[in-house]
Amino acid sequence: MGQSGGQTRAMEAGGCRYQFRIALLGDAAVGKTSLLRRYVEGATGTPEPEPELESAPTVGVEFYSRALQLPAGPRVKLQLWDTAGQERFRCITRSFYRNVVGVLLVFDVTNRRSFEHIRDWHQEVTATQGPIKAIFLLVGHKSDLQSTRCVSAQEAEELAASLGMAFMETSAKNNCSVDLAFNTLADAIQQALQQGDIKLEEDWGGIRLINKTQSPKPPRRKQHAGSCQC
Repeated sequence: MGQSGGQTRAMEAGGCRYQFRIALLGDAAVGKTSLLRRYVEGATGTPEPEPELESAPTVGVEFYSRALQLPAGPRVKLQLWDTAGQERFRCITRSFYRNVVGVLLVFDVTNRRSFEHIRDWHQEVTATQGPIKAIFLLVGHKSDLQSTRCVSAQEAEELAASLGMAFMETSAKNNCSVDLAFNTLADAIQQALQQGDIKLEEDWGGIRLINKTQSPKPPRRKQHAGSCQC
């Protein structure tokens, strides 16, 4: 597993109050890496050309990041984990589930099997987490391929409702609702934090306080030995 070069092109995280750790999960080839690259690199105003959005399979876990100003909250740093969908890497990716606060469950609208596996991905995460449960968002990717889609929006909405999460469709190729998906999940995490549904824990990496506001301290007066302290 390695750190993606896309992270170096992400927005600077200076001034961020919290770090939210978010994972993208789903079968291989559903477009998780393309979504992440569009979200992170698109933030700089220079997204990669369309042909380069098609990525080689992820090996293990790769990391991206982006700073985000929440509409009704602080500036936060999103640490985004791109996980491999192949079964042979599951032993690696499972070890990360406990320390995520948000999960985008991604399927390909033209690949019915990837949709049918969403329940398995959801169960795998919830079974390995501790007392703090992650917030999920179901994402139907490749919405631009309408002529070959085999999963309807209605089916996906019903599945999302049964699992207690929201649903939206995205396209990295057309840059359709990519920012909206990530920002919606980040906003839901912030709301849960404000309401006390999620709490900061020292031994949990899902949310980290990275910029604690401190009151300015008055300058200390230098005292000389033998001087009067009256």
